[in-house]
Amino acid sequence: MIMQHIEGQNKGKLVLFALSTCGWCKKTRALIEDLNADYEYVYVDLLKGKERDEVVEIVKKWNPQVSFPTLVINDEKIIVGFKEDEIMEAIG
Repeated sequence: MIMQHIEGQNKGKLVLFALSTCGWCKKTRALIEDLNADYEYVYVDLLKGKERDEVVEIVKKWNPQVSFPTLVINDEKIIVGFKEDEIMEAIG
């Protein structure tokens, strides 16, 4: 899976599944960066073919609706959508 890595403080394993055209996804990325957290993200809409299918299957495991943004924290907690308070509490 092609993930982009953003350097920051280790606040757990953070993986953001997002769309490049989604305003809420951009807000979520900005918030994570404001919290200076190390994280990985992928813009699912920019993937093609088999790679895209594989990533969609991963998102489905966490979020059956496959909606964005989907933030996975330490492979256990997920936050779907831009929920500022919840994100700050989880990684702030």
